[in-house]
Formats: sequence, structure tokens, C-alpha cells
Amino acid sequence: QVQLVESGGGLVQAGGSLRLSCAASALTFSSYTMGWFRQAPGKEREFVASIGRSADSTDYADSVKGRFTISRDNAKSTVYLQMNNLKPEDTAVYYCAGRSIRSTRYAYWGQGTQVTVSS
Repeated sequence: QVQLVESGGGLVQAGGSLRLSCAASALTFSSYTMGWFRQAPGKEREFVASIGRSADSTDYADSVKGRFTISRDNAKSTVYLQMNNLKPEDTAVYYCAGRSIRSTRYAYWGQGTQVTVSS
């Protein structure tokens, strides 16, 4: 059974940094595009960042460009999200997800990790 387990969330002051991790199991990790999404209270889930199978391509939401960096370690089946210069509007539950190269949708999702940024 495929599992994605996020960690690294927490409470941080505005301007601070956090690094999220997402460890995958029972998944041919290197065959999947991995993404990070987030959902704030009362809002729809939104795309944050994605990274190609061999980390040769990345994509970011405009709201996080220049502040967040997505990376992956295929040997560890883990994807990371380094978040710098955090803002209160970054407060949300952050989810990692995996998408097969054969699909346009993310089929596998983690349970999420809470990030709270205080002003």
C-alpha cells in the first residue's frame, strides 16, 4: 500500500523558515512527479510546487516563487519543501502528492502537516 508521510510542520514567526519532508513507501518513487499542495482554513486546496522525476524540472505557484524550493532524493524516496521568509498567509495544511508520468492527476496523497506562521 502506497504511503506518503509528511513531517516538518510547526509554528514559526513571520520571516522564519521550515523544511517539510515527505517520505514515500511502496511506490516506485523515481517514476513519479511529486508535488506539494496546501489548504488554508476556509479555502480550496492549492498547488504550491512540483518536481519532475529526475529533478530536472520544477514549477512553483507565483505566491511562493523565490521563497520556497522543492527538491527530491530518489535514493531516499523523499521529497522536500524548503520554505524561507514565511508569511502569515502561508499558514495552511501542507500535503505532498505523487503523479505518474501516465496521468494528469495526482493519485497519491499524504495526510498533511500543519504550518502556522505568526505575525
